[in-house]
Order: sequence, then structure tokens, then C-alpha cells
Amino acid sequence: MRRMLLRSSVAGLMAASFLALAPAAFAQAVNYKADLKASTQVPPNDSKGTGALTATYDPASKKLTYTVNYKDLTGPATAAHFHGPADAKTNAGVVVPVNGAVTTPIKGEATLTDAQAKDLADGKWYFNIHTAANKGGEIRGQVMK
Repeated sequence: MRRMLLRSSVAGLMAASFLALAPAAFAQAVNYKADLKASTQVPPNDSKGTGALTATYDPASKKLTYTVNYKDLTGPATAAHFHGPADAKTNAGVVVPVNGAVTTPIKGEATLTDAQAKDLADGKWYFNIHTAANKGGEIRGQVMK
């Protein structure tokens, strides 16, 4: 009886140790969103275009999965990117390009570095869509939890 109790106790301690030492494996996905508008471009423009980004970041796999819908741009989208690190009033370089077609809906995924994941979590990324009429970006939105 004592031997069985000892084995059960050891098994329980091993399971608890595993759970305590492996929190990243059980980290929950984080949802993000951005409202894309011409008024939040830097500098702003007078486009009637709008859009919305929804994204999920999985800390275990370090994978960011996203979908972007947009409408009413001045012309076809020519490019789209995640930029950072930057606040809502500052421009920054591309950190994650959108590969492939930029027709709505844009769907994609990227594996992030730890530094990129931190900037994303800290609200230092924005997403924008470019057109021929607005080469620097037509609509933009800060990516937030």
C-alpha cells in the first residue's frame, strides 16, 4: 500500500513539474485587429477607402495568421504590409510583407521572431495598403489586441 502511494505521489510531482516548466507550450493565442482608414495614414489623404484586419498570434508556434478586407480604394491595391516599430503617428519600415495577391480578402501567415512578437504585443505595428494614387499608403491601421 505504501509503495503504491509513493508511486502515485512521484507521478503527481512529475506531472506538476512538467506543467510548471512548460508554460509556453500551453500559451493561449492572442487576437489582434486594426481599422484601416485614410485619415490614419501618415500623412492622411482624402481616400474613401476603408478596411479591417483581424489576426491571431500563436505564441507556441510563433505564427501570425491574418485576414484583411477592404473596399472603396482609389484603384487596385498594389501592395500591403505590416510595418513597425512605430506608434500611430510615425512611419516605419516593412516588418512582414504580404506575399501574393493583395485583392480582398488578403489572407496570410508569417512566423515571427521574438522581437517582432514583442513589438506586435506592445502595439508598435501597423498595417497599410498601397495604391498607384497613394504610393506611400492609402489606408492604415494600428494593430491592437
